[in-house]
Amino acid sequence: MVTIVDYGVGNLASMQNMLKKIGVPSKITSAEAEIESATKIILPGVGAFDTCAAKLAESGLLPVLNEVVINRGVSVLGVCVGMQLLMHSSEEGKLPGLGWIDGKIVRFKAQLFSSNLKIPHMGWTDVVPQKKSLLFTDLFEPRYYFVHSYHAEINHSEDILVCADYGYRFVAGVERNNILGVQFHPEKSHRYGMKLLENFAKLY
Repeated sequence: MVTIVDYGVGNLASMQNMLKKIGVPSKITSAEAEIESATKIILPGVGAFDTCAAKLAESGLLPVLNEVVINRGVSVLGVCVGMQLLMHSSEEGKLPGLGWIDGKIVRFKAQLFSSNLKIPHMGWTDVVPQKKSLLFTDLFEPRYYFVHSYHAEINHSEDILVCADYGYRFVAGVERNNILGVQFHPEKSHRYGMKLLENFAKLY
């Protein structure tokens, strides 16, 4: 069972529909007791960093999430802004993130682009694994759908899971023990997203 955290933002139904397609049972919940008993967690997020951070704080779920993920070691997958919330902070806002991954979120540096690329980065892009991970088992030349203007800067290279290129190479996924995050949308990424979610559900 995969528990999708409902704190008022995110493509919850799209994520659940994708899990249903691959035969993975899931539930969308904002109930503290259900999150406390979770065995796998997806933390979604769309929109602005501060909006998501504020909604998560207002939900009252921060203590139970910290207990389940940090103290009990339950696997969590942050998606899009859900991944960004794993960091300490973001240039997009002033509110703190969860701080589970040592890093920050920064806006794409257009001055470093070698061509006239537009921000946000939107569309299908290849990702390049930076280390072995069960999350990318049997995924060859994976490519995913992105929509974002900000990306992660990670302080410890061992936490970088995958990178992608848009103007320059950026961090597109992170992994530290049971804490994982992807900047792209697996629920919009067809067979590549299906396989990634299957790996998360079965192997973690």
